[in-house]
Amino acid sequence: MKRAFRRRDSEQLAQELAALSAASVRHLKDRWRALYGTEPPRYISWELLTGAVAYRLQERTLGSLKPSTQRLLEHIGEGHSSNYPAQLAAAKATAGTVLIREWRGVSHRVTVLDDGVVYQGRRYQSLSEVARLITGSRWSGPLFFGLKNRAQEARHG
Repeated sequence: MKRAFRRRDSEQLAQELAALSAASVRHLKDRWRALYGTEPPRYISWELLTGAVAYRLQERTLGSLKPSTQRLLEHIGEGHSSNYPAQLAAAKATAGTVLIREWRGVSHRVTVLDDGVVYQGRRYQSLSEVARLITGSRWSGPLFFGLKNRAQEARHG
């Protein structure tokens, strides 16, 4: 999406970008519709709307990503559906990490070791073992302590 860049384009772009800082959410959503040809996400923040609109305005004036950058992004995204963002790897707690989880009004503190965890002065093999002890039912320890989200858990166990 390259086009000849003119000084007038630069001045107009600068004015449009400056005006975004005072724009209402309604105005930004209207700009989104005009620039992207789709409805904006329902619960998108003012900050994200502003950034997305600013990006598209700059892209229209200055051009899109370099082909080498586009190829790199396509390579990174290979094997992933274009309808869903690539899933980030679940966070992994390293030795020494202290995890705190409140459950039914009680704060539970677990220290991660190289080969297990410590909870209430006792050593356990896994976070799942501690989650089961706290809740009285089977839980994924990483899910219970916030290291995985529910969507990742459903897909990857």
